[in-house]
Amino acid sequence: MPVPQPIRPDGAGATDFGPRDVMRDLENPDLLVPPATDAGLIPNLRYSFSDTHMQLNHGGWSREITSRELPIATTLAGVNMRLTPGGVRELHWHQQAEWSYMILGSARITAVDQNGRNFIADVGPGDLWYFPPGVPHSIQGLEDGCEFLLVFDDGAFSDLNTLSISDWFAHTPRDVLSANFGVPESAFRDFPREQVYIYQCSVPGPIDSDRVESPYGTVPQSFKYRLLAQPPLITPGGSVRIVDSTNFPASVAIAAALVQLEPGAMRELHWHPNNDEWQYYLTGQARMTVFAGNGAARTFDYRAGDVGYVPFAYGHYIQNTGTEAVWFLEMFKSARFEDVSLNQWMALTPRELVASNLNAGPELLDALRKQKWPVVKYPDSSFKPNPTL
Repeated sequence: MPVPQPIRPDGAGATDFGPRDVMRDLENPDLLVPPATDAGLIPNLRYSFSDTHMQLNHGGWSREITSRELPIATTLAGVNMRLTPGGVRELHWHQQAEWSYMILGSARITAVDQNGRNFIADVGPGDLWYFPPGVPHSIQGLEDGCEFLLVFDDGAFSDLNTLSISDWFAHTPRDVLSANFGVPESAFRDFPREQVYIYQCSVPGPIDSDRVESPYGTVPQSFKYRLLAQPPLITPGGSVRIVDSTNFPASVAIAAALVQLEPGAMRELHWHPNNDEWQYYLTGQARMTVFAGNGAARTFDYRAGDVGYVPFAYGHYIQNTGTEAVWFLEMFKSARFEDVSLNQWMALTPRELVASNLNAGPELLDALRKQKWPVVKYPDSSFKPNPTL
């Protein structure tokens, strides 16, 4: 493969023979050779989980992308976690809402709400869970272990700074524990002296063997949602599944869409009128151009395991630049999923007004009337991946 150079096809730029990370340049061709339409100052909108610190424990690992790694990401933070078969993310709770997507494997989740109503469920690939702030819960890997994405509604959140049962016990005097539980102080002799966080345990048995009957019943709204069981909206070039409080009532703080783009397809030009967008790329290669107004636009390349971010109301589009389908999640700190299609806006605006504003000819105006405003579509045959790939 030839070494890419920062030179556009029109000759702009020059060779770079100095110290450089060629593999990094190959992964970020649109930073090395930005489209000629990129301009102005837009902060970094990409960060890879591969560049994060790994927290390793017996029983699993975790890594996170917060506003410390990606400063622009103020509304949401993400944690990528792996649990071994039997591995446990210990009993804990957060000041933030927790939303999760199961990437692979299976886990058992438990929770108890403020009214003493409990919840237990097994989750598998494509399933979601949501725990409101302050609701204590746990996660345990089943026979094949699991890997999942956790999303929290605070960009400054850190999963290493949460409220854990072991940490609280370790910082409570034994005489207080004895008085609280009505047992001798010796009962706490072998308790952990610091936060456990993740630990190894045996794989739990069938879910019925773990059920605990509460006199107050179970939670009124399930904390689990089977996203992949939802019929997708099929569009030219891909598909989308939208989940928010309208079909997952418990999830009042985070809305999301799972988007699939076929090779050569794009997520159309659009923006979101409710909040910033936090993205997680599950498969494939993509690029996104973000328009900030006042002459500012910037293009970024994404691969599986990357996080993308789009500030509130910024226009953007996403193109599949690889040879396999791109699957990605787009998430919002909101009870509802909302977006505005550029195509739809133009099509539903008086034709003469659009024509005079853009000096648009009848070819574009006629095409707008015929479209059904899909969320993903194939561009015309003139689209080609970045030539530096």
